[in-house]
Amino acid sequence: MKGKDSKGLAAALLAYGLWGFFPLYFYLLGRSDAVEIVAHRIWWTFAFCVIGVTLIGAWGKVRQVFRSPRLVGILLVSGLLVSANWLVYIFSVLTNHVVDGALGYFINPLITVLLAVIFLKEKVRPVQAVALGIGLIAVIVLVVGLGHLPWIGLVLALTFGFYSLVKSKVGDRVSPFIGLGIETLALAPISLGFILFLEFIRQGTLTTVSWPYALLLVGTGLVTGIPLLLFAVGAARLSLVTLAFIQYLAPIGQFLVGVLVFHEEMPPVRWIGFVLIWLALVVLSWDMVRRARTSKGAELEPG
Repeated sequence: MKGKDSKGLAAALLAYGLWGFFPLYFYLLGRSDAVEIVAHRIWWTFAFCVIGVTLIGAWGKVRQVFRSPRLVGILLVSGLLVSANWLVYIFSVLTNHVVDGALGYFINPLITVLLAVIFLKEKVRPVQAVALGIGLIAVIVLVVGLGHLPWIGLVLALTFGFYSLVKSKVGDRVSPFIGLGIETLALAPISLGFILFLEFIRQGTLTTVSWPYALLLVGTGLVTGIPLLLFAVGAARLSLVTLAFIQYLAPIGQFLVGVLVFHEEMPPVRWIGFVLIWLALVVLSWDMVRRARTSKGAELEPG
């Protein structure tokens, strides 16, 4: 493996590994409710990005981005989507629904294919249709077997799917620091105001619990920003097929944390639903690898 490929692989593995163990970090913030934690996450992520842009001297590039209202608008919309995703995910951790959160990120590749068909007018290949069908059956099994819609997983999959769709409009025109900074810009002042209000009425947890707890709240900016930067390094050095397989590390880690650490219940019908989702992902992954090999073979043929 080439040097840059090994560095990219290490960065991607570390990024998705950190995302896989996110529940353990947010579980430590159980003294706060989900809305307060998201407010801190938005504000401190914004502050992290401002510091990062300053350190790398990229304010000129920030000004270039703001010369394109359309580009800024896309980033602000993606910021709203990812903030909604953060809120539901943190709620899932604080309410002992980590496995439901993992379900959302397992479903996400299927949702991404579906959104590409609906909004980008991409054609559904037969194998993709099979994978989507298996995924739909899995959701139906979970709804019927558990007696309720797995809304946490579906909302997480949809918000991140739409986030990815919107971000695809940006491409590689914005660096990770700048992109994340602008994404959090719209809600950063509101988040700060909410944090200060809670502290003023003595309902906040930044100054009323302990200084280690306060550091954990501030650290939400770091635990958000660092994996994204590592992901950017990996994405720049690895193929999309490789990244697609590595991305399963995050929900696998979250699933294991939910079952082995938090001891969430896994009745038989839930196992059946997850096995069907995993089967759909195997089908989808097989199709992706097959097409990648076909494309590579076509490129190697003499012209």
